[in-house]
Amino acid sequence: MFGSFDDLIERRIAKAQAEGQFDDLPGQGRPLALDDDRLIPEELRVAYRVLRNAGMVPPEVTQRRQIAELRATALRALEEGDTAAERKARRRLLALTIALEARGVELSSPGLIGYAGMIRERFRG
Repeated sequence: MFGSFDDLIERRIAKAQAEGQFDDLPGQGRPLALDDDRLIPEELRVAYRVLRNAGMVPPEVTQRRQIAELRATALRALEEGDTAAERKARRRLLALTIALEARGVELSSPGLIGYAGMIRERFRG
């Protein structure tokens, strides 16, 4: 089924090359600037690239941003003495951290890991 489609594509590319449509393109002769996706599991790379090209981000990225925002909110509330807002931000931060860990997402940022530990200790005590 796709064989005839592939043949059509190859014919059109060959025709365009013969007509010189690929001559003098910007960046000709220079290496392509490919995204570094070595840290993305191989089976997810294509899906992530499609999402990125569509302007979407993986849920983990959105959740990591939320974690950073909640961390800043909790610290700001702590400085302002707003214990209710701090507690609310810390609970949400803990929930997001646990959700990511449960899905196997490694939170490798030392600051984030340390902060998550602080939150766990605070809720235990």
